[in-house]
Amino acid sequence: MEFGGIFGLIILALDIYAIVKIFQSSASTGAKVLWILLVLILPVLGLIIWFFAGPKDG
Repeated sequence: MEFGGIFGLIILALDIYAIVKIFQSSASTGAKVLWILLVLILPVLGLIIWFFAGPKDG
């Protein structure tokens, strides 16, 4: 497997982790939907933005 494939799998795993944490947060349903859409539409950038600005409680 080449480097790009490994990088893609890591990003996929981190995105799934972020989506699970978003579901578990106490944010409103609308906020959860927007965060999940951001992570799905922009996998790398959305993950970085979620890490710094997303709902932290769970």
